[in-house]
Parts: sequence; C-alpha cells; structure tokens
Amino acid sequence: MFGKVKRTIALTVMSSLVLAGSAMAGGMIQIKGSDTIVNLGGAWAEAYMKKHPEANIAVTGGGSGTGIAALINGTADVANSSRSIKAKEIAQAKDRGFTPVQHTVALDGIAVIVHPRNPVSKLTMAQLADIFTGRKTNWKDFGGPNKKIVLLSRDRNSGTHVFFLEHVLRKGNEKGPEEYADSALLLPSNQAIANEVAGNLSAIGYIGLGYMSKKQKALAVAGESGKYIRPSVASVKNATYPISRGLYMYTPGAPKGEVKQYLNWILSAEGQKIVAKEDFVTVK
Repeated sequence: MFGKVKRTIALTVMSSLVLAGSAMAGGMIQIKGSDTIVNLGGAWAEAYMKKHPEANIAVTGGGSGTGIAALINGTADVANSSRSIKAKEIAQAKDRGFTPVQHTVALDGIAVIVHPRNPVSKLTMAQLADIFTGRKTNWKDFGGPNKKIVLLSRDRNSGTHVFFLEHVLRKGNEKGPEEYADSALLLPSNQAIANEVAGNLSAIGYIGLGYMSKKQKALAVAGESGKYIRPSVASVKNATYPISRGLYMYTPGAPKGEVKQYLNWILSAEGQKIVAKEDFVTVK
C-alpha cells in the first residue's frame, strides 16, 4: 500500500465551458490549499475530466491556510484543507458575504516517522509532546542511541502543522501555550519531511499516511487507551490510531452547478475508489 512514488500535481486543462454556480469566470474550477490533499485532488480532477471532457479543473497546493485565504478573498472556488476552518476565518468569510461549508472527502492518519534503522519503534502521545516541544532532546531518553534528536515539522501555513500542534503538543487544547521547539526545522511539504527522514538517522517528523514508503519507519503511538497502535487504513477507519483526522473541501456556501456535481462525484463510489488508491481512507 505504501511505497508509491508520489507526484505533485497542478492540473490546468483549458475548456470552452462556462461553469455554472460558484465556479469562477473563465470556465475553470480553481481548487487551492492543503499539500496533504494535492496529489489526491489532482488524481480526482484528472479522472473527472476524462469522464467529463467539458470540465476544467485546476488543483494547486500551498497549504490549508493558503487555500482558505484564497476562498475568502475570492481567488478559489474550493479550498482543500487538512484541518477544520477556524472561527476567525469564518468571520472573515462572513464579512465577505458568505459562510464556508465543510465537506469531509477523505480520512487520514498522521504517521510519526523515523529512519528505519532507528531502534525506537513506539512512543506515547506525551513522549511525542516532550520531543516536539524540545523538553526531551536525546534519543537515549526513549531507548535509542545517544544522539541529539533532529526535529522536523511542516511550516506554519500547513494544516498538518496546526493539527499536530493542537492535537499532540497541546493535547487537544487549541489555545494551549505549547509550541514547537525553536530547533524544529520547518519544511514545506510531506514529501520534504519523508525525504529528510530517509537520509537522517537522528530525524523524527510527521507526514500524511499516503506519503509513507519503505524509506521511513512509522512509529506505533499510544493515546489515552495506553495501547500502541500503528497508523494504517484500518486503524484510522476504526479511530484506534490516536493521530487521525478528516480531510476537507470548503465551498463559499452550498455548492452549486459544476462544483456541486464534482463534489457529489468525489463522494461517490467512483471518487472514493481514488481515495483508497492514493493511500488515504474512504469516508464511505
């Protein structure tokens, strides 16, 4: 299931169709946001446009915050996000005259990864918080070698960065005081973290489940139950893996026209097959 070579997709196929509903002038559905979803979003768009050659969909990444900001300022029809929209973003959208509507299109587990030769194979949520806040800085504290831990995180505009901060470091308290250690290296994508871990015996980072390969080792993580669970499709779907989340698409109000048709197709059996093919977890 893992080991698939991932690609970054930005699909722009010109069409003469003027799309109905919320699609922007010029006949193109502009979808921006989460880098976690960009490959899945590109695969959806590619399959949909093959089936509907009159459709015209452009998918780009940049982070969840970027996508939501684009939705608010009117430069995107749909925002991809790996986190829930925040109250202040909803308020900004309402100032622009609309209320964003959330659509859960897939599920994902955030895998905490180390180099395959790192002897550490499991950590608790509390230990992860100690590591990523910088309270613990040496692998020997967790049964590993006497080496300094190299922290890797997504950049601040990433929904994965925000989710991990609030869910792991702050233990579910969105307004908690905990922050990533100053020593954490902020990288621009899941793939960048995966690549760095593959070449660094001392590194630890986190990536979306769909970005795992044999070049990284996913740690088993123990949450409130005390049971160590490895990230997998099954453990995300049954909610036993403690670092799981929904993946969302936001529209400016209820979707209409071609955008509505596209979202309906994404949630259909055909669209959800692509979710599984891209190593995420289906919602249906």
